[in-house]
Parts: sequence; structure tokens; C-alpha cells
Amino acid sequence: MARSLATPKQASFSVIAVTSMMLFSMFFGAGNLIFPPMLGVQAGENFIPAIAGFITTGVLLPALAVIAIALSGNDMRALTMRGGKIFGLIFPVLVYLSIGVFYALPRTAAVSFSTIITPNFGWDGIGARILFSLAFFVIALALSFEPSGIVDKLGKYLTPLLLILLVLLIAIAAFNFEPGANHAQKTYVDSPFVTGFVEGYLTMDSLAGLAFGIMCVNAVREKGIMGKTEVVKAIILSAVAACMILGGIYLGLGVLGNGTVNGAGFADGAILLATVSGQLMGPAGAVVFGLIVFLACMSTAVGLMGSAAEYFNATVPKISYKVWLVIISFVGFLVSISSLETILAIAGPIIGLLYPSAITLIFLAILQNFVARRLDMTFKLALIVSMIWALLMCLDSLGWGSAVIAPMISWAPGYQEQLSWTLPTLVAAGIGAAIDFSHKVPLAKNENHDEVLASTN
Repeated sequence: MARSLATPKQASFSVIAVTSMMLFSMFFGAGNLIFPPMLGVQAGENFIPAIAGFITTGVLLPALAVIAIALSGNDMRALTMRGGKIFGLIFPVLVYLSIGVFYALPRTAAVSFSTIITPNFGWDGIGARILFSLAFFVIALALSFEPSGIVDKLGKYLTPLLLILLVLLIAIAAFNFEPGANHAQKTYVDSPFVTGFVEGYLTMDSLAGLAFGIMCVNAVREKGIMGKTEVVKAIILSAVAACMILGGIYLGLGVLGNGTVNGAGFADGAILLATVSGQLMGPAGAVVFGLIVFLACMSTAVGLMGSAAEYFNATVPKISYKVWLVIISFVGFLVSISSLETILAIAGPIIGLLYPSAITLIFLAILQNFVARRLDMTFKLALIVSMIWALLMCLDSLGWGSAVIAPMISWAPGYQEQLSWTLPTLVAAGIGAAIDFSHKVPLAKNENHDEVLASTN
């Protein structure tokens, strides 16, 4: 079939701007507010290497995740199938459970409560938490039944307003605080970059990038941008712009925490940020900031509930989208009535289990674009080893079978920093690549990226 000789449409500045704001609003949720200030507090004089590590996993990897999806032209479900049917089934389910019911979703309610209710009214009991979370999820559930209009409106007006307020808060703090008000704590003393790197996992934006990357591809194509080169270029520019803004906000919030006197006395970043905003801008500033955070978290919650319900409805179509919404919101409500610290404790093992495979998947998906052969065994061996090793690390960190597991994995570099999966995964990828190149299986015609991208329309 002959191809059109027409010059492919280039992405305009407005397309890049809209897409980058869409990406920013997708990435900037509850966790993006609460982690950088506490990192600034705990890193103390080692703030620069710590925030550099955090930005690596909290900014660079999410951008690469979106770019990887754009380069492959597939959604996460199709991409994870490269690791085999079992991995392709289990990994996406775990991702949607983590960014949905078990962590990111309940975190939106928990952060809203910690930002609005506790600092302004002093309520922190289980009764107040239950009532607030119940109201939060009832509203989120109602909006999720037809979320597109309200989410678009919130994103269009909320994101610039939230950015303006954050920039204002950071600018005011810069003139009132002196960096170095706190001293390095715990692992930030000896390995600040690695600690910041692992802390960046908690934003979960790399997982979100894998889950929502195809939405960015479709958004660009809906603007009339076609063809692999044009789509990928638009996605790269949008991802870079969004993540530069995201990185700047992280840096500013980290500096704010770093300059907060007695910052270690705050239980979490939400309370610290709300308290500091009240100190700098007065009671009205604290209330307005709390309301904007509530709307940001609500918008995020609606998006998470809708995307998770769509995925599980596609996986188990006998259960309708709306029934999945009810199930997801109910479980999210149950988890959210725990304290923010409890939710973060639940998240640690889940995130530690998923991120090694997510990082591996991102880099292999990008690598595949530059290799004229199918990397079947490279994907399979690397992803299987990364998942198994991450599971062993997770069990070891929980103290389950450590007497047996620790000797098995402690030999690998980065064991103390939860990075021991790296070397075994690289070795597995190398073995897989040797097998793939010895077989010399080229990419099939239907794997042409232009045709795959076109199929997503």
C-alpha cells in the first residue's frame, strides 16, 4: 500500500504546551507535595546529592517511561507481554493496584486530611479521618462516573493556579529561610544520592508513566500529529517541558524543607508544608493552599479510579466499569482511614517489588527502538530476574525468611541500599541479548512503529 507523500504535520508550540501541562497534571499528585520537603529536612547539609537522586527517579525516569511508550507505540499491557504471559498478566495488575486502591489513591485522601483538617482544625482522630475520607470518596465516586468534563476543567484551571501558589510559596520561603537549618539524618549521612534515588520511587510517577503513556500518544495524535518521528518528537519535547517544571518544583519544595527550623519535628511533609504556608502567608494562605491541594488530590483520585476501573473492566469484562469503581473506591476508603505514615509503610514493600522491573522495562523498551532485532529473550530473562530478585529483597526487608534469603542476595552490590537487583538483571539481559543476536530474528513488518502508532487511533 502506497504511503502518502504529504509532509507530516509538525507539533506546534500550543500542542507541546497542552501536552506538557497534561503530563504535569498527571504526575503532580499528593506524593509530589509531601516527599521533597521531608527530603530537604532529612538530607540537611547533604541536600544537593540527595535531591539529585530524587529527581533521577522522580523526574527523569517518568519522562523516559512516557518516551518508552511513545517509541514502542504500545500500551503497558502489550509492552509487559514481552516478559512472557505470566509477567504480562501479573505486573500490570500490581501496578494498577498500587497506583490505585492500595497506595496512590488512598494517599490522595490522607494528604488532603493532613493538609486541610489537621493543621487548620487540630483534628487527627480516627472519627474525623473516617468522616473526611468517606466524604472524599463519595465525591470522587460521583465524579468518576463521568469524569472527563470535570477533570478537564480542573486540569485547565487548577494546574496553573497550583503552580502559581507553589512558586509564590517557594519564592517567599527563599527570602525567609536559610538552607542548612537541619542536619543530615540516617542514610542521608553516608549515601545521600542513593537514598534520594530510592525515595524517588515513592512518587510512583514511573509506574504512572507506563500506565498513562499511551494517553499522551493519543492526545498528540488527536491534534493531527502523525508518523513515528513527529509523534515521538512531540512526546519527547512535552515530557522534557513537563519534567523540567516538575523538577523545579521538587527542588524548590526541597529547599523549603531544608530551611525549615526544627523540620524534623513534623510527622510528614503534608503537615510541614501546610504549617509553613500558614506561617509565611497567614491563616488565609493556609486555608487557600489546603483547598487547592484538596482539589488537586480530588482530580488525581478521579483519574486514578477511572483508569484502574477501565483496566480491570477490560481484564474482567463481566464486572462492569461502574461496579469496579465502587469496589476500588471502597477499598481505597478503607486504606485511607489509616494515618499517612501507615499508608507509606504499606507502600514500601509494594514499590520495592515493582520498581526494579519498571526501570528494566523502560530501558529495554527504549533500547529495542535502536536494535533491528526482536529482543525476546533479553526482555524475558531481564524482567523475570528483576521481579524474582525484587521479591527476595521485599521478603528480606520484611524479615520473612531473612536467614535463608539474605545470604542468597547480599553478595550483590547495592544490597544495603536496596539496589542489589541491578547487577543480576544486567547479567540476565546480557545473556538474553547474546541469545537474541545469535538467532538474528529481525523485527516483523507489523512491528513498524508508524503502523503500531496508527493502530492506537
